[in-house]
Order: sequence, then structure tokens, then C-alpha cells
Amino acid sequence: MSFNDVENREWNDLISGVHARTFWGDKMMVCHIALDEGAVVPLHSHPHEQGGTVIEGEIEFTIDSESKILHPGDSYVIKGNVKHGATANTACKLFEIFSPVLEEYK
Repeated sequence: MSFNDVENREWNDLISGVHARTFWGDKMMVCHIALDEGAVVPLHSHPHEQGGTVIEGEIEFTIDSESKILHPGDSYVIKGNVKHGATANTACKLFEIFSPVLEEYK
């Protein structure tokens, strides 16, 4: 895929209240993420590196042992195998990149 039709891509429900439109190449994946207000991504880790930017809303991220409330324009980078999680204080939209590709998100 070289160009992506985001608006016409179906949403994948990743977990309750967390939805994604994903696109990938051989070594990386981009995700348009929507979180419902109050959605919780439990603390977890994976070998993939993950980076993202908040597009809309307010979300509290925990990375390792540090928590911070993020707003539109704020970004984050999470190294592989580092515990992280999040709670959407409002409905949110995020743009995220994973490397390598998260096969379960295809």
C-alpha cells in the first residue's frame, strides 16, 4: 500500500472502547486510533516500539512508572518491552506507529 483511504477503511475493535484503522508495510505499521471516553488500555508490554501523537481529546498515559495527561499535539515514544497503558479522559483520536508490524492488528 502506498496511499491509504483512511475514511473508507473499516474500524477494528482492539479492546472494549478502542478502535483502529491500520495500514502496514514490511517493517512498520501506522494506526489511526479512536478511544471512547473512559476506555482503558490495561498495562501491557510487547517487543514492538510504539510512537504516537494525540490528535483530539485528553488521555492519561502511563509509560514504565511515569503517568502524564496528554492533549492534542503531545506525543510519546515507547521502547520495546516497556510496560504501558492508558485511560481516555475524553473521547480521543491518536495517530500511532509500530515497528515491526503488529500482526494481530492487521
